[in-house]
Amino acid sequence: MSAATASEIEHSTTGIVCGRIADYSQMVRPRIIVMSAAAIVSGFVLASTERVDWARAAVSVPAICFLVAASSVLNQVWEAGSDRFMRRTVGRPLASGRVSAVEGIFLGCLLSGLGAWALWYCANPITSISALLTMLTYVCVYTPMKRWTAFCTTVGAIPGAMPPVLGWFAAGGQPGIECLALFAVFFVWQFPHFLAIGWIYRDEYEAAGLKMLPSFHDGGRRTSQIALVYALAFVPVTWLPRLAGLAGEGYLAASLILSLGYLWLTLRFFIERSDRRARQLMAGSLICLPILLGCLLLDFLRLTA
Repeated sequence: MSAATASEIEHSTTGIVCGRIADYSQMVRPRIIVMSAAAIVSGFVLASTERVDWARAAVSVPAICFLVAASSVLNQVWEAGSDRFMRRTVGRPLASGRVSAVEGIFLGCLLSGLGAWALWYCANPITSISALLTMLTYVCVYTPMKRWTAFCTTVGAIPGAMPPVLGWFAAGGQPGIECLALFAVFFVWQFPHFLAIGWIYRDEYEAAGLKMLPSFHDGGRRTSQIALVYALAFVPVTWLPRLAGLAGEGYLAASLILSLGYLWLTLRFFIERSDRRARQLMAGSLICLPILLGCLLLDFLRLTA
């Protein structure tokens, strides 16, 4: 074999490996991983009343993220067919055929198995079981429901609200009013956010046969009404961490300002059901929650210092 041929084979192999890594990275959806990790760390810190066990966190947070990643991968295996009907998903590795369904299933099972095993032995069984059930709810309940009922959004909000609770459990926190308060904040926040996304991509969802909105043919009236109801509920729900003793008056003031801002963006979408208002609501939701979480952590650390 000539040196030139060997070099070509090496470059070809390198290209294949790099391409596969890029495909796997796309399949696990890094942005969701980052957002989930922030929520997990927050729950972990809030449950650490004496000191933060960073050694446990260093294992627990990635392990939970493995299960979050597995949810995304297995969801894409299930929805490879419908993803081909939507412009924003047609280029996904499974939808485009760059990665096979068997390979996707193997990756998803590997990630979930490693994550659950690490949590069982390095954190505690309740975190492992809860994280695994969260993943199964997302993949086996929420994902198929998207084809036959708009109630899927409510079911999907359950695993979406679990990351801070899983972080709470991983730190040794017990089920109680505190983790319920964290769950409620994340649960209610999701509805205006995802309904705005559903409205923006309504034509694609309808073409793919996914029932992500309560109605596709009423000009967004019911969608905006439901979003507004949850945005109104979000205002008092953000007070729950304060009532649960996780924060003080500083957080309460911040939560009021942020939740009212979220409500204002949702009200504008309710009045003017346009893609522009929906995109503003979606962007605002992605600003609101991280800042709210940051204020909660800062106030908690201030109180426990």
